[in-house]
Amino acid sequence: MRGLLFALATLLAGCASTPLTSTLERDAVQGFDMSGRFSLRVDAGEQPAQSASGRLEWTHRPPVSQLLIANPLGHAVAELDIAPQRSRLQLADGSQRESNDPEELIATVTGRRLPLTRLPDWLLGRGDGTAQRLNDPLGRPLQLREAGWQIDYDYDEARPGALPARLTVRRSGDLELRLRIEEWKASP
Repeated sequence: MRGLLFALATLLAGCASTPLTSTLERDAVQGFDMSGRFSLRVDAGEQPAQSASGRLEWTHRPPVSQLLIANPLGHAVAELDIAPQRSRLQLADGSQRESNDPEELIATVTGRRLPLTRLPDWLLGRGDGTAQRLNDPLGRPLQLREAGWQIDYDYDEARPGALPARLTVRRSGDLELRLRIEEWKASP
């Protein structure tokens, strides 16, 4: 399955799209529905770098999340349910795995642990108590650094409470995840 995901080179990463606009205020969002595209590049050290792209549908209702990962054509590759005590990964072939560590499960698909438990906060520009945050002139998160990760933000709207339209999440030298968010919906 990992080979299939990585074989889906970055077909949609460069596609043009309409700007994301929303009346949602970033600081008021707790739960959300987010859809968009992703591009993942993993540097495998001595081996050539691998990359993949596709679509992502994310439903987050703290403390649980559900992610649907699809190939660029929209065919589901994996579905991940994240809960505090137990997470479940279901692959397109119907096989399932469970773990109390969702990052271990996503490594099954990507070959690397991704910071899934931190991503909901990072999407909203929120770090933990140790994070360093750099804001733009409107007070929006421009860059966040936390636990060896760097998150860069870009916006389609010029207002202080805007939600990001693009994120680049990277860990020095070995992993880069780019998200192009096409739709945000706040939820209770």
